[in-house]
Amino acid sequence: MTRFIKNMLPRGLYGRSLIIIVAPMVLLQIVVTYMFLERHWQLVTERLSASAVSEIALLLNEYEREPTRERAETLSKEARETLTLSVAFLPGEKLPDTPASTGGLLESSLSANLREKVQRPFWIDTSRYTDYIDIRVAYNGGVMRTLSPASHVYATNSHIFLVWMVGTSFVLVVVAILFLRNQIRPIERLAEAAEGFGMGRDVPSFRPRGASEVRRAAEAFLDMRNRIERQIAQRTAMLAGVSHDLRTPLTRMRLELAMMGDDPQVQEMRKDIDEMQRMLDDYLEFARGHRGEATEETDLGDLLRETCNDWQRKGCNVTVTVQGDLHVPLRRSAFKRCLANLVGNACKYGDNVWITGFRDMSDPGADIEIVVDDDGPGLPDDQLEEVFRPFYRLDDSRNLDEGGSGLGLAIARDIARGHGGDITLSRSPAGGLRAIVDVPV
Repeated sequence: MTRFIKNMLPRGLYGRSLIIIVAPMVLLQIVVTYMFLERHWQLVTERLSASAVSEIALLLNEYEREPTRERAETLSKEARETLTLSVAFLPGEKLPDTPASTGGLLESSLSANLREKVQRPFWIDTSRYTDYIDIRVAYNGGVMRTLSPASHVYATNSHIFLVWMVGTSFVLVVVAILFLRNQIRPIERLAEAAEGFGMGRDVPSFRPRGASEVRRAAEAFLDMRNRIERQIAQRTAMLAGVSHDLRTPLTRMRLELAMMGDDPQVQEMRKDIDEMQRMLDDYLEFARGHRGEATEETDLGDLLRETCNDWQRKGCNVTVTVQGDLHVPLRRSAFKRCLANLVGNACKYGDNVWITGFRDMSDPGADIEIVVDDDGPGLPDDQLEEVFRPFYRLDDSRNLDEGGSGLGLAIARDIARGHGGDITLSRSPAGGLRAIVDVPV
């Protein structure tokens, strides 16, 4: 039952806040309406009907004291002028054969009072006339017919109370909706800004707004974002300085080796220096991350075809397939490096590489998926997650960074996660490795 109730309730703060405000208001209306109808309206109706029956009993008693035509006309005139009743004494008439109205509070109250005060056969009709109640009482030799205004018998203005109550509640609900909407909007903007920052997208227009608590949360988010960006900038500047300092001796060593001829030992040392240079570049790229580049609207289909052409020119047999609209804001150069690392690893260990980019257009919130398959030796299942660790190397079937620094997949996943997505590895239908890049739209 608890799970069912949770599933029925709205998940958003806006909907839940409305329930918190509207539910007590509706409950209050129900209670007040019940109390009004059950207490006030019932009590007023009983008193009015008792008064109306007392007037009828009085007129009937006065007529029976002197049952003449002149007395009947006098009583009818006095009832019309004083009591606003239409009274007619009908000698020789009988009560209608149709059953009298006996249902409902009004009929029950009238019937009970007529039995108590008049103690004679009677007949009531509350439905034939809109503004009058037809009450007929039998007496010795005829029928007394009374048309009493409905307002004299029961409370006819109860609907005014209900209209005012419902109308006021409607106005209050509209005001609550507008007020809540203005209060929830800053929270939604904060969530969008945090989500955009997690996807690597700039949100320059975000400013703290709303209630003081929301402003504090927004200011805390901005402080956190500035600290993260400052930390990344400091780390990048430090490693850039280290890289610059290390490149100077490497350049001197390369120049000294260039003057030593083409001895085999010299060539090996040159390869070591080149390897050190590549490792240094990878370290710096990993430390720099991708925060320095601005996001821009990019067609991932064109980027996939561009990456495919780059590796085809390097002699790799790569095929690309694009399905759906793949436009998404991202850091183009960084994401191209992510794709290049994945396709480069696939080309290194497979003879054929297939790249597929698709998006389910039937679902507006569907993410873009990029799949890179190869027909190489693949990876053991227990190594599919380990290979993303920086500087991790495999000693058997497939070393994804053979001859490198062990940062290729770490950089690729860091870039993917910096855009709010991720990279997962699995067995490819072609027998090799499958890399799936998830890119949120």
